[in-house]
Amino acid sequence: MALNIPALNNQDSAGSVEVTEAIFGQEYNETLVHQLITKYLAGARQGTKAQKTRAEVSGGGAKPWRQKGTGRARSGTTRSPIWRTGGVTFAAKPRSFDQKLNRKMFRVGVRSILSELIRQNRLVVSNDILPSTPKTKELVAKLKDLDCRKILIVTDEIDFNLALSARNIPNVDVISSENINPVSLIAADKVIITSKALQQLEERLA
Repeated sequence: MALNIPALNNQDSAGSVEVTEAIFGQEYNETLVHQLITKYLAGARQGTKAQKTRAEVSGGGAKPWRQKGTGRARSGTTRSPIWRTGGVTFAAKPRSFDQKLNRKMFRVGVRSILSELIRQNRLVVSNDILPSTPKTKELVAKLKDLDCRKILIVTDEIDFNLALSARNIPNVDVISSENINPVSLIAADKVIITSKALQQLEERLA
C-alpha cells in the first residue's frame, strides 16, 4: 500500500508523489523521537570547558610558613583551592556529551517524524522550488503562498542558486537529504522536499 504526498501547489511539476507506507506510515514514537532529539543536541555541545587542578597551576613549591608558632592556620602550598590563584577543587575537563544510539533506532526515529509530518500536512513535494537564478526575490515569490513561521527545504544536493537565494530570507533553511536531522524536521512548520531527495530518503530509511 502506498501513501500520497501532495505537491506544493497545483501548478507544481512534481505532482502528487507515492511513497511506501512501511516507511512513511509509521506511528509516532514519542519516546524514541525524544531520545533522538536529545542525542542530536547533546552531540552538538562542544564540551571544551577546562579548568586547572592544584597540580596544574604554577607555583606552590615552598611551604608558605612554618607549621607552628605563627598563629595562622597550617598550610603546605599556595596552590590549595582555598587560596587565591590556587587550583580548582573539582576542575572541569574537556569531555564528549555524545550519546549512543544505534543506526536502526535512528532510522525508525526519522521515519516516525516524517510519518507524523505527512499526517499533519507539513510535508510537501516540489521540484519547482529550485530557483533559476541566485535571486532572493524569485524564491520569495515561490514561497509567498505559504503562511508559515519556519520553512525547511530538502534537496538531493545543495543547489547553488537555492543556497544563495535562501540565505537572506528569515526562518528559511536549506539542507540536503544526506544531512537531514530530527531537530530541523521537527522545528519546521512546513518541509518542502524535492522528488529526488524524497527517493534518496526512502532508500536510506528502508
